[in-house]
Amino acid sequence: MTNQHSTNLHSSSSLSLGEGKGVRPEGRACSLILSDGTVFHGRSFGYEKPVAGEVVFNTAMTGYPESLTDPSYAGQLMTLTYPLVGNYGVPPFTIEANGLATFMESEKIHAEAIIVSDYSENYSHWNAVESLADWLKREQVPGITGIDTRELTKVLREHGVMMGRIVFDDNEELRMKNEESGCAAAPHGNSSFGGEADILHSSFNYGEVNYVDRVSCKDIIVYAGDKSYSLATVLSKEELNASIAQLDSSFFIPHSSLRKKVVLVDCGVKTNILRCLLKRGVEVIRVPWDYDFNGLQFDGLFISNGPGDPDTCDAAVQNIRRAMQNEKLPIFGICMGNQLLSKAGGAKIYKLKYGHRSHNQPVRMVGTNRCFITSQNHGYAVDNNTLGADWEPLFVNMNDGSNEGIRHKRNPWFSAQFHPEAASGPTDTEFLFDEFVKLL
Repeated sequence: MTNQHSTNLHSSSSLSLGEGKGVRPEGRACSLILSDGTVFHGRSFGYEKPVAGEVVFNTAMTGYPESLTDPSYAGQLMTLTYPLVGNYGVPPFTIEANGLATFMESEKIHAEAIIVSDYSENYSHWNAVESLADWLKREQVPGITGIDTRELTKVLREHGVMMGRIVFDDNEELRMKNEESGCAAAPHGNSSFGGEADILHSSFNYGEVNYVDRVSCKDIIVYAGDKSYSLATVLSKEELNASIAQLDSSFFIPHSSLRKKVVLVDCGVKTNILRCLLKRGVEVIRVPWDYDFNGLQFDGLFISNGPGDPDTCDAAVQNIRRAMQNEKLPIFGICMGNQLLSKAGGAKIYKLKYGHRSHNQPVRMVGTNRCFITSQNHGYAVDNNTLGADWEPLFVNMNDGSNEGIRHKRNPWFSAQFHPEAASGPTDTEFLFDEFVKLL
């Protein structure tokens, strides 16, 4: 039996700030249809096209520009539980000299859609240049307002995250067929799913898609000082090492011969991770997720965050395992990096019921009374019971007891399931970057 949830359809807010900037007409009626048949009705305030993905919720009160551009949200319909969204607009998309976005976490929006209770048509912020609605429309990403996000979150907490799709109610035949078929469609950006008709007949499961492959870089990108340059993966390791040394010299990078080099396995890296490494004076060699970096000249290995199921990334696990043959090599992983390092060490991963996506996740450093408030965005976790004898948990989640990081008992290898670089969220644990750099 299909469940019908009536929700408030208004999209403006009496609490919004500003001077009329970003005002746009009320959008088309649309519906969010969950895979269990539950339907939520609302109004569009973004780009108007049907999409599908895994429906998740984020309890952070701020940070939608960073969250939307976080590659870890690829393939997901992001629900924000904080009721008023959009009142501080969107910052400019500016690029630094090293090729990194100044205020975003990647080069584009990666979430399939954003779902909110009350979209503020007016915005006011010193750094805002456009409204959230205009940004979504420009990047062709749907947004829904008027959804009872409290009720939606309750459904997801009780049932667990599930697949969902957004359809527009003015196409009555499409909506009815969707409700009858119970099928989902592939996410936007997948060229094999081209139009509204595909919503009716195609299905996919979030965990079966290798989203890491979709968001990872395709070339090798070297960041040194305030410069960056790309190198082709087809070059031999000898050619790459020689090219990196030559380019360092040609860019007149101060003390380039003394600068420590870190290979970063890009599973969907957030820009602030790169910023945190670069401001600590290291040179970063960013490689695609499945690239065999062994043979390059580097001093430490970093494994980034990323979307999807870590079990789809066996190539990365095998490359990490080969690197671990050097027991003195410092290794640090974040989020997906925690899971891949754990898999390389022999542990198993499981899917959380509804994941951790917020700015207020409390974690404790195992063996101490030190607790930290952390920013998180993940749907999978490491099974502590499967850690080998040489490994131990480093952090534990104080809400549900799940793993929040591991470390090797002898070798300089450790990881964090949360995001010490934040962006957005608290920076209480950024010291972990310092600990990694000290090991180089």
